[in-house]
Amino acid sequence: MTPAGPRKVAAYIGALAGLGLILAACSSGGGADPAEYPEDNIEVIVPFSAGGPTDTVTRMVAEPMSQDLGVQMVVQNVDGAGGTVGAGQAAAAEPDGYTVLMHHIGMSTAPALYPDLAYDPVADFKTVGLVTEVPMTIIARSDFEPETFEDFVTYVQENADTVTMAHAGEGSASNLCGLLLTEALGVEVTAVPYDGTGPAMTELVGGQVDFMCDQTTNTTGQITAGKVKAYAVTTPERIEALPDLPTTAEAGQPDIQVTVWHGLYVPAETPDEIVATLTESLQVALADQTVIDQMADLGTAPVSEEQATPEAHTELLEEQIGTWGEIISASQGG
Repeated sequence: MTPAGPRKVAAYIGALAGLGLILAACSSGGGADPAEYPEDNIEVIVPFSAGGPTDTVTRMVAEPMSQDLGVQMVVQNVDGAGGTVGAGQAAAAEPDGYTVLMHHIGMSTAPALYPDLAYDPVADFKTVGLVTEVPMTIIARSDFEPETFEDFVTYVQENADTVTMAHAGEGSASNLCGLLLTEALGVEVTAVPYDGTGPAMTELVGGQVDFMCDQTTNTTGQITAGKVKAYAVTTPERIEALPDLPTTAEAGQPDIQVTVWHGLYVPAETPDEIVATLTESLQVALADQTVIDQMADLGTAPVSEEQATPEAHTELLEEQIGTWGEIISASQGG
């Protein structure tokens, strides 16, 4: 084998240098230039089934964000394991701003519910901003015997061994609210898990289960149509969409208070400039009158501009991880 000449050596070195630049660009987020972001459609992972409360909230803000960003926010439902399948997929995505996760309160409960969780909600994501805090309602099949929330409490406490409570799977908002409800009442009831809120609501309307606790974005229509019996809303104040529905505190159960907050996330290595672009677009969407009206019809409202920031979002996430960790541990006898 003969030695290479000087020109061949120089060409070889130049090729290696060019390859190094390409590899460096790939390792810094797929070659995405934050200054030119976005240039393509953005996938929004919803880790729950289509038509559910989180999906509803996502589609409300996706349209005005698409208009603001000049590209489509394409919703992709990746449900399973209480939202952890979709969240895990988002955590492993390229940190280039083209994969965004919309998740609810379950982001803060997953560490306590799933010991072998494949991602860290804080370390593996950057927060973009909060979107809304949705009240929960306590509802039952239309022919359930109790007429008031006070009657409901007494009935469940006296018949805990026979009543059934539906929820949308471990880690779902309805599951978490149900845990809080039964812990406050000091009872254990038969919990019936379903693969999403849709099937759970269908079974409740059909009379196959007795009661459930779920978000107003999923229950308001069923309540106003008379398809289910509503007992209480889990907020300190009554809500405009359901003005006749008393609060749990009014009925003597102030410990049963919970709202389901939703927020946007991106993989942890996503450039800060891209996060800032998404945050600004989210704030535009939350100020959109159509979004405000749509949320009001479902018993909720956009968060303030101050809450729709990474700082406020991260603070709430970390605080809620601690709070729900204690509640879940207590419910499991820990």
